[in-house]
This record gives sequence, structure tokens and C-alpha cells, in this order.
Amino acid sequence: MAASGSNTSVSAPQASGGLRDAGPAPEPDDRYKADMLVIVAYPDDETMVTGYLARAIYDEHKRVAVIFGTRGNGGGNAVGNEQAESLGEVRQIEARKALESYGVMNVWFLDGPDTPSQNVLWSLETWNHGAALGKTIRLVRLTRPEVILTWHPNYVAGENHGDHQAAGVIATEAFDIAGDPTQFPEQIAAPRHRFGIGNLTEGLRPWQPKKLYYFSDASHTEFTQGKGPSYSTTEVSPSRHVPYYRLKAEEMQTHLTQGDTGQMAHNALESGKLDDFKQPELLILGKSLVGGAVTGDILEGVTPGPIPFAASSGYRPESHEGVWIELGGSWAFYQQFWKAHGIEHVAQLLPRPETSIGGGNRLYIPLVIHNETEQPVSVDLTMSIPSRWSEPFGSARYPVRAHDFYPVETGAALPLNAAHGWQEVSYKAQSGGQDVGSITVRVQVGEGGLPE
Repeated sequence: MAASGSNTSVSAPQASGGLRDAGPAPEPDDRYKADMLVIVAYPDDETMVTGYLARAIYDEHKRVAVIFGTRGNGGGNAVGNEQAESLGEVRQIEARKALESYGVMNVWFLDGPDTPSQNVLWSLETWNHGAALGKTIRLVRLTRPEVILTWHPNYVAGENHGDHQAAGVIATEAFDIAGDPTQFPEQIAAPRHRFGIGNLTEGLRPWQPKKLYYFSDASHTEFTQGKGPSYSTTEVSPSRHVPYYRLKAEEMQTHLTQGDTGQMAHNALESGKLDDFKQPELLILGKSLVGGAVTGDILEGVTPGPIPFAASSGYRPESHEGVWIELGGSWAFYQQFWKAHGIEHVAQLLPRPETSIGGGNRLYIPLVIHNETEQPVSVDLTMSIPSRWSEPFGSARYPVRAHDFYPVETGAALPLNAAHGWQEVSYKAQSGGQDVGSITVRVQVGEGGLPE
């Protein structure tokens, strides 16, 4: 009897000695193999590196695949009245058409909701972190990329968009997990009968990517200088005979719903004023398992074929004594994240924690007071803010139980006409008349900004 889902039965050829010839095992589907996998948050985020991708695709003949964390259903619409889920459907098609213009057809969406905030933990929650990570690992194993390109996951002024950071966090986790067969093992187990129906295991193979790079749209770029390769967009493509910045603008203009990408590119191409597209594209080397210089080419050291799984160090708790304070929320998460994934150098790119906010808004900064002593303590927390800012909450005396912690939500309200530029917000903690810690956060005041 033929197997379920099959219309015919096939007689297997006989090998010498009467044994059936099983034939070769199927290879991974080469149609989906990628040299580079781009993992970003929104349809149009890929435009951060399309100057480089044009070089890689057209002139180096590399294969590229893209994962979008969301469909961009929370963004504005410069073309029509479509919003929410309808806008997400429109932006999905814009992204597919834009990438198709580069010949990139392997494009996937994780279906996370657009979460407009500055808090990566909110985005990881709404994206359903575990499910989004599982989908990303599946696609890494399917595409078997040599290199992953993604958003810089740190909380940086201008690059303090929670969804951007979530894409970088998940991409980093997938880089470290996709080669581990004990993670999402249902993706690894072979199907019982691949010609039939009802197979619930997926038949993928573990895959360890070789290099991980970050990019950023932070409001300042000095922290990226010399931390990875830089690619000129003013050079002329040998195969397309136009500068890479023009290819970048042509790809970007497909995202017409978005004023700061598609509309800007369309208007620039119409007017011929393309100076905004001539900036070099800067990358930050996150990890390389195949050596190469920090500022070397993305594919330096990469050779065909798989490499062994390289386990990250993972989370290791640190021991503390006494009473102390630290930044909470996503800042606390990142302090553990960098170490768990062996990318402490990323944390060291900034001299101190920073964020950005627009005038007339309220700044929120979470803190955690720790007490690792045998007795309960009282901690006096005071806050220092720029003139004309007001402090509606934060400064107070906090009782902290022995071997416990106290999460504190602090912040300041900015006047509508707050002076633009860098400011500082500082905290000082005292217990029993002794200083037990201080924290300073740089705040860039500008126009607008996402809600805190």
C-alpha cells in the first residue's frame, strides 16, 4: 500500500547482496542559502545597508536574505489613509518590491507588532520573545548564512528605538543558538517520511554563522568609527555603472508610505539632489569566529562550508556585597546581555549610559537599589537635573530589606522649550551617612522622539 499522501508505490532498486539501495541523503535546499542574512525591525530598515548590499549583490554576486521583525503597522502613512493592520500589509509589499529590485526574493516577517517605545523589553514582550527567537533560528538554519547583519542592540541616543534593539537582541541570540541542536530540537529532528504528510519535525540542520555585524542610525556616529568596516557609497558599481548611493536611493524610494525613507528618496531622485545618500555605511563588528581584522571586509576569513558550534559563555551571576545602586530596566538587562554573549566590547563603545528625548516630555530612568547585608537599610536617593527641569518623582528615602532589592522609577519633566543638546541627569545614594553609589546618564534633548 502506498504511504499516506502518495499516489504510487515505488520499487526500491536492489544493491549487491540483496540490500535495498537507500540512495544519498537529501542535501539542504540550496535555493535558500544566503551569504548574508539581514535581521531588522521594519520594512525599510534594510535601507541602512543597501549601499553595501548593492556592492555585494551586483558586483560580488553574493546571496542575501532578509528577516523583518514587524510589518510596520504602527508607522505613519505619507501616501494614503491606510493605517494599523492595513498599513502593515502595504508596507510588507513595499519591502518585498524594494528587495526584489535588488534580486532579493527570500524575505520573511516574524509578525511582531510595531511597538513604538524606547524600551527594548516592551518590544521583546509584544513580539513574544521566545516565539520570535524560535522563528529566527528556524530561518538561520534554513538560510545557513555566513554573516548576520542587524541593528546595534544598545540603548544609544537616536538609536533608542525598542523594536530596532529587539531585532539586534534576537539576531545576537540566534547567532549563538542556531548551531546548538539542543535548542529548538524539533527543528533539527528529521521527518519520518519526507514524501508524506503529517510530518511535525522539520529536518533542518544546526548552523553556526561565522560573523555578526551591527549598524546604527544613532544621532552621533563617533562610537562606530574604526569598530568595523566602512563602505563608500560614492564609488561606481562596475556592473551597474552608477554610484552605489544612487542604487541605494532607487531601492529606498519603493517605501513611499514612509516620509523619512521612501518619500525622501523619491524627491531626491526627482531633483537629482542625492547628497544625503553619499555618507559611508559604517558597521560594528560584533563577533567573528573566523578571524580577520576588525575593519576588514565583511566576508574576510569566510570560507564555504559549516564550522563547529561555538557556545557563548552564557549568563553567570556576579556576587556583590553591601548596598549599591544600578540602572534598572533595559540598562540592567544589557549589562548581563553583553557578558552572556561575549560581546562586552559593544558595551564599551559608549563612555556612559545615554538616551534622547524631546522638550515637553517626561524622562523615565529606572534604578534598582540593592541590599546584600544581613540587616534592612534605608537609602536616601537624590537626583540632580538641569535648570528648569522638574523632578516629579524619584528622590526619596527607600527602605530595603536584607538580601533584597528595591526597584525605583525615577524621572524628570522637561519644559516645552528645553534647550537642545547634551544634558546630564545624576543620582546619588547614601545609607547611614555613607555614599553607596552614584549614576550619571547623558540625555540628548532634541525634537520629538518616541514615548518613554
